[in-house]
Amino acid sequence: MNMIEINSVTVRYNGTTALDGVTLSVGCGERVAFLGPSGCGKTTLLRLVAGFIAPDAGSVSIDGERVAADGRNLRPPEGRNVGMVFQDLALWPHLTVRGNIEFGLKAKGMPGDERRGRVLETLGLVGMGEYADRKPSELSGGQQQRVALARSLVLEPKVLMMDEPLSSLDQELNQRLRKEILRLQEKLGFTLLYVTHDREEAFDIAMRVVLMKNGLVQGD
Repeated sequence: MNMIEINSVTVRYNGTTALDGVTLSVGCGERVAFLGPSGCGKTTLLRLVAGFIAPDAGSVSIDGERVAADGRNLRPPEGRNVGMVFQDLALWPHLTVRGNIEFGLKAKGMPGDERRGRVLETLGLVGMGEYADRKPSELSGGQQQRVALARSLVLEPKVLMMDEPLSSLDQELNQRLRKEILRLQEKLGFTLLYVTHDREEAFDIAMRVVLMKNGLVQGD
């Protein structure tokens, strides 16, 4: 069974076509990288699956449920069981590492004891247990990346989406975190959608690489 089905989707911004009749299927537990130049529609595709935007035409299904179709989101982002790591990480600077990670669990109303246990477990997964009480400004770039990853993983998403997450890191750290992402995906089994403009990174991370240009899927 496929985890994601995108059927004949078109998305327009102010008269500009960002996605042009895109059809794509992603299997459960598959790692797919989207590769292409800036403005080709890669990030728009992630935002579509996340529910931040609705398709002007076509439909999106996740885990067998239609979540968006023809100009409407049928299920909101918080109801899709997907996580997203943004290029700029979007960590809250006034919160500690622990506070950033447990934010989504609080929003879901998870009881305190269960929440604290889940946060500690996830911090352990990404090797950040000893940094729980630090602020993002006290962390290195790689450590901040791990916190952003943990903030998504703590919600146990079926789908994790990453938008050029390693682009600001030096080559050595970039390669180290690639291995970390692969380790976590193998352990947790989530479906991974990964956006990059780096060919080496795409082919290192993914089981399948989807090439995009001008809002179109060119091949995979």
